[in-house]
Amino acid sequence: MMLGPPSLTRLAECLVRLPGIGKKTAERLALYVFKMSEEEATALAEAVVDVKRRTRLCSVCCNVTEEDPCPICADDTRDASLLCVVEQPGDVIALERTGQFKGRYHVLQGALSPLDGVGPEQLRVTEFMSRLKGSEIAEVVLATNPNVEGEATALYLMKLIKPLGIMVTRIARGIPVGSDLDFADEVTLARALEGRQKV
Repeated sequence: MMLGPPSLTRLAECLVRLPGIGKKTAERLALYVFKMSEEEATALAEAVVDVKRRTRLCSVCCNVTEEDPCPICADDTRDASLLCVVEQPGDVIALERTGQFKGRYHVLQGALSPLDGVGPEQLRVTEFMSRLKGSEIAEVVLATNPNVEGEATALYLMKLIKPLGIMVTRIARGIPVGSDLDFADEVTLARALEGRQKV
């Protein structure tokens, strides 16, 4: 790893374990932390510890929260008949930013990936199915990622939900706003055509 004092090397080795952080970025971040004031570095360290001590999964939707149930599950103004299934807590944040979804969520905490040893047992599928049985949920929106793992997860959940008589929908996929058609791949274009709507 990094050539330098052991404490700086140890910090870089911890940072490189974070997703999206390579060796060089970890080294740059470690050097940046070194240049921070002691107050800034202490605040950063306390924030990391605080997240580990205060956050947990909501007992209802499995989203990250400091309160149980989470604020979304506790909000009586949200549509309890509409449930959106996502892979990660970050997906809830992204959907909430749009201001368009007024239902509730269920966070799987991942996606099916047999090659990585992630099966239904490693996901929050049992909790999800428990929520569906005997509930007022009329529609489940599958908002898993449009990749191999996300598609496999959506298909698996669809097969579990269908016998319950609950309507299952999938989020639309297609061309991003501001993009050109000639830059889109064939699968994205095909999905955009499949999801076309009457205007």
